[in-house]
Amino acid sequence: MADVRVKKLANLLVNYSFQLKKGDKFLIEASDLALPLVKEVYREALKAGANPEVHVTLPGFKEMLLKNGDREQLEYISPIDTAILSDYDALLTIWGDYNTRELTGVDPMNIACHRAVRKDLRMKFFKRIAEGKAKWCGTQFPTHSDAQEAGMSLEEYEDFVYNAGLMHEDNPTEKWKAVSEQQEKICSFLNTKKKIQIVSLDTDLTLCVEGRKWINCDGKENFPDGEVFTTPIRDSVNGSIRFTFPAIYSSREVEDVRLTFENGKVVKASAAKGEDFLLSVLDTDEGARYVGEIAIGTNYGIQRFTKNILFDEKIGGTIHLAVGSGMEETGGTNESSVHWDMICDMREHGKIYADDELIYEKGQFLINF
Repeated sequence: MADVRVKKLANLLVNYSFQLKKGDKFLIEASDLALPLVKEVYREALKAGANPEVHVTLPGFKEMLLKNGDREQLEYISPIDTAILSDYDALLTIWGDYNTRELTGVDPMNIACHRAVRKDLRMKFFKRIAEGKAKWCGTQFPTHSDAQEAGMSLEEYEDFVYNAGLMHEDNPTEKWKAVSEQQEKICSFLNTKKKIQIVSLDTDLTLCVEGRKWINCDGKENFPDGEVFTTPIRDSVNGSIRFTFPAIYSSREVEDVRLTFENGKVVKASAAKGEDFLLSVLDTDEGARYVGEIAIGTNYGIQRFTKNILFDEKIGGTIHLAVGSGMEETGGTNESSVHWDMICDMREHGKIYADDELIYEKGQFLINF
């Protein structure tokens, strides 16, 4: 019998996150380790009248391609991928695999090449999402490898994952509706502001958000969720920021990242560990040195760093900044094959000013929403 929390999660994904309806073309993409959740989601999708399909990924194949493929093979785009991102109504990605560090030994240039050629296809998919023509959501199924990465037993990690998504509640969907209402008030407030300043340890960063839209992340595109974000005006970012937690990208871990911006562009970047990799990603393309996202984590049910960006960027009391591509739904225009989220803890030293008014201090909003 499936864990009741798995059943609750499947129900929430199908009926709250996607709101699937009769006839929707729905793809579930997951490792074979996530089959308990895949089955329950498939069952719920059938109940909703959708047409679900399953794409099961197997370990080792992506590593094999990225290590052994020539340039032509790395740049090959499968017609299956094209069809999925161009024609399907909904796509669920379930993370949880055998080895979280599978790509650590891969040449970063191969990863960059593989990503770069898919930029246009991804941007078209993001455009479909922004226009309401497609839906995507990513979620986590607890596995031994992810638990090990987080420094937990599998049972502890299962509790962490499901509690972060409120699966311990009698009616998780109603709880997420309440989260959505609260975060919508935050977004409405921030939508009236022109300038944001972020101050913390070795951090003083200003950016313009005039005319941009703040997005309420309430479990519709990531699950669990809990953040509000936007994309700043491309050339408005100035100052420096130091990221508290390791920044992880393509299975590579970079520690103590510090970035300095001038007129929107990263002009100085350093790291205590992994600096060469950091610089190689920033040089992937012209857009990789500009900010694609600035966000505030609002899920106070997540309080520990687990080396999994799905959870880490949502930690209540943190902010995160992503270099690279921005979301069209915010009004952002920066294009890149990179989107790398990096997290700054605001719970001890952090302050946020909006139009020179202090609105946030030590991980908490000072405004009564």
